[in-house]
Amino acid sequence: MIRTIADFTALWKNEVESTQKVLDALTDASLGQSVANDHRTLGRLAWHITATVREMMEKTGLHVAGPDEGAPVPASAKAIAATYAASAQSLLDGVMKQWTDPTLLETDEMYGERWQRGQTALILVLHQAHHRGMMIVLMRQAGLRVPGIYGPAKEEWTGYGMPAPAI
Repeated sequence: MIRTIADFTALWKNEVESTQKVLDALTDASLGQSVANDHRTLGRLAWHITATVREMMEKTGLHVAGPDEGAPVPASAKAIAATYAASAQSLLDGVMKQWTDPTLLETDEMYGERWQRGQTALILVLHQAHHRGMMIVLMRQAGLRVPGIYGPAKEEWTGYGMPAPAI
């Protein structure tokens, strides 16, 4: 649960770092990777994460720089990563300047329900983690090196002087 601005700030910085590592590992050629023709592509998922920062948080009345949720997916992986970085920083700046700990208890209309702002902030973090997991599977299918998030990726175990876990 996010009960203080300090809670959010610490969590958001860590999660943004993880999401940024994933986005920075994408290539332009990988953006079209999907698990099947009728599923989101890697580029669409990356752009969805990026656009949701603004879309979700503006429902709380907090202005956040970022693309409109209906904006087309850029053809450049670097453009997506840079846009995400700017939007994530805009959110952090806005929360730190405009919200206080009591603000996290205020409620807003969110997708047909009423959510406390602390809950909205947590759901935004969880939303990113959810889609990062999808992206990592697609990254492997696209032949990309996957960065470790909550622990080392398979390719990173040797850097810790350990064998990769058994398959």
